[in-house]
Amino acid sequence: MNALVIARRDLASYLQGYSAYIIIAALLLGNGVFFHVFALGADKANYSHEILEAFFELCWGFSVATAILLTMRSLADEHAHGTDVLLRTSVVTDGDVVLGKWLAALGMVGLYAALTLHMPLLIFVNGKVSLAHIFTGYTGVLLGGGVAASLGVFFSALFRNQLAAGIVGGLVAIYMAIISWMLAESVEPPFNDVIAYTAIFNEHFVPFQEGRVTFSGLVYQLSVTGVLLLLSTYVLNTRRWE
Repeated sequence: MNALVIARRDLASYLQGYSAYIIIAALLLGNGVFFHVFALGADKANYSHEILEAFFELCWGFSVATAILLTMRSLADEHAHGTDVLLRTSVVTDGDVVLGKWLAALGMVGLYAALTLHMPLLIFVNGKVSLAHIFTGYTGVLLGGGVAASLGVFFSALFRNQLAAGIVGGLVAIYMAIISWMLAESVEPPFNDVIAYTAIFNEHFVPFQEGRVTFSGLVYQLSVTGVLLLLSTYVLNTRRWE
C-alpha cells in the first residue's frame, strides 16, 4: 500500500532528524514534572485511580501537543523544499499522501505514549490499579492524538507555511480541548449542547480517562479524524490545478 510507503519514509525522516527527539524529550520532561507535582506530589492523599486519571489527563494534553508540533511541517515542509512536485507527479494518490503523513504522525504519538508507560506503573509501588484502566486510558490518548494529527495534517495542507499551520492548528486544538466546554457553560440551550459536543476532552476523553469506553466517544473522534483527512485530500487535489 502506497500510504504505508509514505508513512515509513516520514517515520524515518522523524527518527533520523533531531527535531522530533527534542520535541518528544521536552514534552516528556514537562509531562513528568507535572505528574510528579500535581499527581504524586499532591498535598492530600489520593486514591490510586485518581492519580492514574490525573496522569492520563496530562498525557492526553502532551500527546495532542506532540501531534500538532510534528504535523505542522508534514505537508508545508514538502512545499518549502519543492518535494511536493514529486508527490504530485508520482503514482501515489493524494489520499495515500495524506494517510501516510497521518500514520507517521500517529506512530510518533504512539512512541511518545509508550515512553510514558513507566509513570502509571509507578502507582503499583504503593497502590494498585486495573490494567484494563491503563489500557483504556491509553486508547483514549491515542484517539486524541489521532484527532490532533489529522488536524495538523489538514492545516499543513491548507497553509504553505509550517509556522502558520502550527499556530492555527494549535488554536483549534485548544478550542476543542478547553475553550469549547467553557463556552458551552455560558451559552443558552440548545446551542450549549452543540458546542459541548465539540469538546473533545471534556465530552469524549474523560470516560476513557476514568477507564470507560464509550461508543459515542469512539464514533466522534474517528469521525472527526476521517473528515479532516478527507478535507486534507481535497485541498491537495485542488493544488494539482494551480
